[in-house]
Amino acid sequence: MSLTVEDLTGGVMTEFQEKLRAQHEDSMHRELEALLGTANKAEAEISRKDFEGFKNLFHRFLQVKGPAVDWEKINRPPEESIQPYEKIKMKGLPDDISASLNKLAVVKLNGGLGTSMGCTGPKSLISVRNENTFLDLTVQQIEHLNKTFNADVPLVLMNSFNTDEDTKKILQKYKHHRVNIHTFNQSRYPRINKESLLPIAKNMSTGGQNGEAWYPPGHGDVYASFSNSGLLDKLLSEGKEYIFVSNIDNLGATVDLFILQHLMSQPADRRCEFIMEVTDKTRADVKGGTLIQYEDHLRLLEIAQVPKNHVDEFKSVTKFKIFNTNNLWISLPAIKRLQDTNKLDLEIIVNPKTLDGGLNVIQLETAVGAAIKSFNNALGVNVPRSRFLPVKTSSDLLLVMSNLYSLDAGSLTMSRKREFPSTPHVKLGSSFTKVQQFLCRFESIPDMLELDHLTVSGDVTFGKNVSLKGTVIIIANHGDRIDIPAGAMLENKIVSGNLRILDH
Repeated sequence: MSLTVEDLTGGVMTEFQEKLRAQHEDSMHRELEALLGTANKAEAEISRKDFEGFKNLFHRFLQVKGPAVDWEKINRPPEESIQPYEKIKMKGLPDDISASLNKLAVVKLNGGLGTSMGCTGPKSLISVRNENTFLDLTVQQIEHLNKTFNADVPLVLMNSFNTDEDTKKILQKYKHHRVNIHTFNQSRYPRINKESLLPIAKNMSTGGQNGEAWYPPGHGDVYASFSNSGLLDKLLSEGKEYIFVSNIDNLGATVDLFILQHLMSQPADRRCEFIMEVTDKTRADVKGGTLIQYEDHLRLLEIAQVPKNHVDEFKSVTKFKIFNTNNLWISLPAIKRLQDTNKLDLEIIVNPKTLDGGLNVIQLETAVGAAIKSFNNALGVNVPRSRFLPVKTSSDLLLVMSNLYSLDAGSLTMSRKREFPSTPHVKLGSSFTKVQQFLCRFESIPDMLELDHLTVSGDVTFGKNVSLKGTVIIIANHGDRIDIPAGAMLENKIVSGNLRILDH
């Protein structure tokens, strides 16, 4: 058999690439050891565990060739693998709900900062409703459950090195609430230079210039860091069987008794180890991860894994009709089994960043929902949109602060006075981005019960008791200012130009 030039160069290249990969790994391991040498003993012990996880991720990152998915192999999930919520709800609840609740712990992902909303410190400490923060509302929800059903559902917060200190200071205030609160820390991974593929950190500190050298590696890290912290074993020893995991800024992610009951009522040999709550896609959710059938497994497909020429298809509402809310119900014994046998397979998300000084770096991350394919009898549940109420921007904040929602025991529900269940589309301009600016521009939050669509751009302020209905568009051009007067009622109006109201 004769060898062609292509075969030869292919072989040589592969060998060359292998050597290059091995070199990159050796260099990385040396750099990480040198970094550990700059830490004190206690810190080095924690960071060594973190770095083991990072080395594993880096090794896999160097191995990956081409797109993470073969587009031709993607199929829609079979009917039975995504259950409608109504079907699960029809089964009803048992007399003794507390027995099920006592086997549950609630995990909130609390690693994020409020920087995108112009706030310093953890995002969970931003006030969202009646002076209550995300964390206050979470504690109130779980305390209400524990009191109502005489149960013991603990709250577990996954903090990051960015949020841990500030969060722990605040936790003092919940001492006398009927909820046990535990915290553990997400790993701390080094950002790597895009060109050299080496850490940019000079030492292990997170202060000053070196602060930019580290990152929390996405919420897929919850499995390893939860296990490393000892909390996984502690909860198992207390008889807990499931965790309900969600983002702390999703105000719709409350403990759902019907989904919990569905998990608890499965026969032992067919125990469902993972439920992902999905909901119907709208035009606003085109970037959200979706569930697919891939090589006989239910799998999460994120936009970052989609080949460029298929991105539009991925975003279409017709082919991929649902998206992941990141509300997940996961079996604790299953996490233990998969962690112990190193069988959790999470796709790597390569997140490129440009630092303030212009340096290009990459962060290697994973997503918590990507583990769905490693669990037995995994299931999607198509839940109402009300279980997905994230507050990512000041536009979202306006919605949850308004009379569209009523607050009861820490839970927000759509007001009964609103005649249709859909949420209005709100788009506030850059003058409203930061929470402080946003609050200064509203003397009181407008009545939005009959609003469909609101767009505000430019220097605009709202007086007291303003009412907005239908479609309202308010545009102050550069140099202009619009003050919407107190008591104004705007219904299907476009307001532009200049309108100043001065106190005298």
